[in-house]
Amino acid sequence: MKTSAEWDERYRTCNLPWDTGRDDKNLSQCIEDNRIAPCRMLDLGCGTGSNAVWLAKQGFSVTGIDIAPLAIEAARQKAASEGVGISFSAADILTDPIPNAPFEFVFDRGCFHSLDNPTDTERCTELISGYLTTGGLWLSLIGNADGPVREFGPPRRSASEIVSAVEPRFEIISLRRTDFDSDAEDPPLAWACLMRKRSQQT
Repeated sequence: MKTSAEWDERYRTCNLPWDTGRDDKNLSQCIEDNRIAPCRMLDLGCGTGSNAVWLAKQGFSVTGIDIAPLAIEAARQKAASEGVGISFSAADILTDPIPNAPFEFVFDRGCFHSLDNPTDTERCTELISGYLTTGGLWLSLIGNADGPVREFGPPRRSASEIVSAVEPRFEIISLRRTDFDSDAEDPPLAWACLMRKRSQQT
């Protein structure tokens, strides 16, 4: 997993192929298809805040965190320019306390798949479960290993890797093949994994 300084460098040099400046189509489709009502939610790895701003405009009470302080600065400016109130914090999900918990919905676009160490993946899943209310939902957009190998692009995970990592604490509602919302002509393949926190952890 990259350090805070490494992510900050990406934002400093505007090396942000994932940042389209708009809300992600997979997020809006999931909310519509599953009738997720506005609630207290966490945007994990919020980047420059485009999804957080969109969610706030839909009536969600949004907390956004990102490991890169420069991303949080940009997100705060974007929220202010759009006239929405969002709680943003520079934080690492694995090491820092997250404000405003518990949440009823967590969204991450590429945070979960950036964890290469299985211990970190397990810890992240445990922490997200702990921040959610019983029955709370987690939507994770994850690089799909079925796509072609690329010189650059998101980390790639197989369906079996995802299932084995999350099932002890989450019921998988859907694991849908999609692509990342991107300005690229050939966007990377992705998984949209919607999960519900189990009432009893296995």
